[in-house]
Amino acid sequence: MSSLANASREALSEGGVLARALDAFVPRASQQRLTAAIADTLQQRDVLLAEAGTGTGKTYAYLVPVLLSGLKTIVSTGTRALQDQLYHRDLPRVRAALGVGHRAALLKGRANYLCRYRLDQARGEPRFSSPEQVAQFQRIVTWAGRSQYGDVAELDGLADDSPLLPMVTSTVDNCLGTDCPFWSDCFVVRARQRAQEADLVVVNHHLLLADLALKQEGFGEILPGAQAFIIDEAHQLPELAANFFGEGFGMRTWQELARDCLAECRGVAGAQATLQQPVATLELALRGLRDAMETLPPRGTRWRALAQPEVADGFDAVAASLAQLRDALALLREASPGMDACHARAQEGVSRLARWLDEGTIADAQWDIDEAPGEPEDGSENPPPDTLFPVPGSENNVLWYELTPRGFRCQSTPMDVSGPLREHRLRSMAAWVFTSATLTVDGRFDHLAKRLGLDDPDTLLQPSPFDWPQQALCYLPQHLPDPAARGFGAALIAALRPVLEASQGRAFLLFASHRALREAAEALRGGPWPLFVQGEAPRASLLQRFRDSGNGVLLGAASFREGVDVAGDALSVVVIDKLPFASPDDPVFEARLDAIRRVGGNPFRDEQLPQAVIALKQGVGRLIRSETDRGVLVLCDPRLVSKGYGRVFLDSLPPFRRTRELADVQAFFARQWDTAPAPDAGAQAADATAATTDAPPTAPPFSLS
Repeated sequence: MSSLANASREALSEGGVLARALDAFVPRASQQRLTAAIADTLQQRDVLLAEAGTGTGKTYAYLVPVLLSGLKTIVSTGTRALQDQLYHRDLPRVRAALGVGHRAALLKGRANYLCRYRLDQARGEPRFSSPEQVAQFQRIVTWAGRSQYGDVAELDGLADDSPLLPMVTSTVDNCLGTDCPFWSDCFVVRARQRAQEADLVVVNHHLLLADLALKQEGFGEILPGAQAFIIDEAHQLPELAANFFGEGFGMRTWQELARDCLAECRGVAGAQATLQQPVATLELALRGLRDAMETLPPRGTRWRALAQPEVADGFDAVAASLAQLRDALALLREASPGMDACHARAQEGVSRLARWLDEGTIADAQWDIDEAPGEPEDGSENPPPDTLFPVPGSENNVLWYELTPRGFRCQSTPMDVSGPLREHRLRSMAAWVFTSATLTVDGRFDHLAKRLGLDDPDTLLQPSPFDWPQQALCYLPQHLPDPAARGFGAALIAALRPVLEASQGRAFLLFASHRALREAAEALRGGPWPLFVQGEAPRASLLQRFRDSGNGVLLGAASFREGVDVAGDALSVVVIDKLPFASPDDPVFEARLDAIRRVGGNPFRDEQLPQAVIALKQGVGRLIRSETDRGVLVLCDPRLVSKGYGRVFLDSLPPFRRTRELADVQAFFARQWDTAPAPDAGAQAADATAATTDAPPTAPPFSLS
């Protein structure tokens, strides 16, 4: 063990500097093993893939050796919220306890910082749709005059999807760079300078990947100097990387280009007369294309879209109008830096659309999303469609579209990002640590290691230190029908009501689809517990109201499976309705399955099952967040006991006590509330559940462990 490993273990031990400095610190053997492995990886400039179960304390486990090593380090987290928590809460505590003077910096993508130029352009704009927007814009103006960092996260009450944000922040496309009159006072430039001077830089995966994919986020001058990379929540990286190593365009992007063209006209004599008609033509063409796409499924392949003549004509109209706007802007590009930037954006739009429309002669014409192999029932595949996704010159890309309520987005996405991820890692000559609470499937790292491009990496599996047999119970209700059967939703609610009565609410109900979520919300309205439903309020607001309620029931979809931390009695039940197999309407996922099949692999075993196991583990991880938490996990998918692959899911979870009896759940909470369960409640609930389904009266045997 290296000297750095010894020092790191000592700092995190009983009586160590963190225990002396932090009142709530609890020494954990698993945390000390993890920190020693990370320290050795840093010293040897090696690669480590480490799963640290909930409660291990992985954040402190990597911050301590990073700070003691003195290496220039990039720490990348899964979300901006985790990034802020790490930088503003965890890092200052560890740095103070260790007594080190490392300079640290927080760096986000440019869209997170106020752009003074665009704020100035937006003044007096007739774009505000309500008096509330005018008032919010004035708040932004006032805040801009006193903000030190220009981070829009400082603006309380401004929603992440506020239409004001694109008006006052920049993108790679519309940034004027050194031609900007506010360059010397730019918040993005200042943030980069702080990061260049820092020993430790906290970023998120979006920013890290944008730089690796050469998306010109302005971070490239910092990465080459890094000696170590810590990738937290590493299970998210492959899916996110696919977006960044591809390219796309959308309706909103070009609508913003049209509006910016008119905004730039204010400073250029005669420009409005030149641009007004091309801008109007582009906006009309975009609306016409979106109307034509209304008959399409929400997601599908490029071929699926272009097979509709009116959609193909709509794309042609947009291409022609973009080219017309580009040519009009060419006459004005010398008039101002803003006009020059708009011309470059129009030219890039023409090129991207042409590549998406014309790239290769993809054989996806033979493939229809409705005929794609669905969720396997027994581990074997349905007969595969005759599909050849690779195209000449683009063997790894899937071309697809997605509709939004008021727009669309088109993407070219690589199926496999392991190659570029491996290339960037090797080129860095740095130490790399990939860690998360959910990296393994049945104790093995193979699936994620392959997707990350890691060849035989060092691995470490540290299970959660919590006392799962005492703190938690896993309940699999009996008599539920197959999730695809009619009546599953009603049977699910009937099975859950007595659980919620026993727990007095205090539950997360996590659904595989928004439709199932809405149906459950309607069935539970008017109940004795406060109900919080995803989509009815911003996520952060829902979570805070749930915590404050003390006995609420929160209904959420996939986004609530991770990054949500509710410790204590407020959350005592986590319900998962179905095994989280990826949606069959995802063109990239289906292309990946087809590629596996064509090289002789098993799509279910090699991709669908591992992905679903990791997603399930994320949801399960919401239940027990501290040594004093107690709770019940309710898994409602009967395939866990009726299908052979169910054992892989169960064996990948923490060591719960398991039961199929409602009475055990009631007894679990009765001990907590010091009350006795109602007589025959279990039998009554089972009868009620069976009455709502056509399921057989008995379930397959299930051994307790």
